[in-house]
Amino acid sequence: MKIYSKTDIGRKREINQDAFFTGQFDNGTVFAVVCDGMGGAKCGNIASEKAATVISQYIVKSYSPKMSSTSIEKLLRAAVDSANAEVFEMASSSEEYKGMGTTVVAALVIDNLAHIVHVGDSRAYHITNSDIEQLTIDHSVVQAMVNKGEISQQEAKNHPRKNIITRAIGTEKTVACDYNIVLKPENATLLICTDGLTNHIDEQALFKTVKTKPQEECAETLINMANEDGGTDNITAVLIY
Repeated sequence: MKIYSKTDIGRKREINQDAFFTGQFDNGTVFAVVCDGMGGAKCGNIASEKAATVISQYIVKSYSPKMSSTSIEKLLRAAVDSANAEVFEMASSSEEYKGMGTTVVAALVIDNLAHIVHVGDSRAYHITNSDIEQLTIDHSVVQAMVNKGEISQQEAKNHPRKNIITRAIGTEKTVACDYNIVLKPENATLLICTDGLTNHIDEQALFKTVKTKPQEECAETLINMANEDGGTDNITAVLIY
């Protein structure tokens, strides 16, 4: 497997509050962690970097090729819990950090299986030769409204409250993360990104770009597209082929 990744400050922000880590084990297993911080200029940056670092280090320390799928799920959930505890402690111990938090999407891809955990509205997509599927469901106010049938998915895209999330790493003593597992065929792509990308590029444009651009150029191309559309937020894209 190959991993390509890029982050960008965008055109409207003064600091990049996104953070990510990627890695590969000797047996070919790869992982990626993407976080989007919140809580003010300094705090969001600190929260995302801390969470991405803690989760990545937990994966590197705990992963074993002999682990079952059940054990992988426990590992990823524990990694998120560990990050939440550390960010929450930082936020609780300093007035400067009060209220900070971060989204997270973490993926561990073993052979043809992708194990994914997430909190917040950063996303993971599965892209095959014929289709694109969003693997994560946003923990957000507008997604809850969609779930209740109050607004349509199309209306949610331009809703004034679309950036308000209902779960985040570090804002509460405990956090509930969602986990899923997906079959990743050899020719499929896993895209992990922050909302700075998806707020500007719809699914069909994501699909077309991933399927037509060279792998080594795709992350940069996606970020350029988001910036050309306004670049209103920090942008991060990680692609696993």
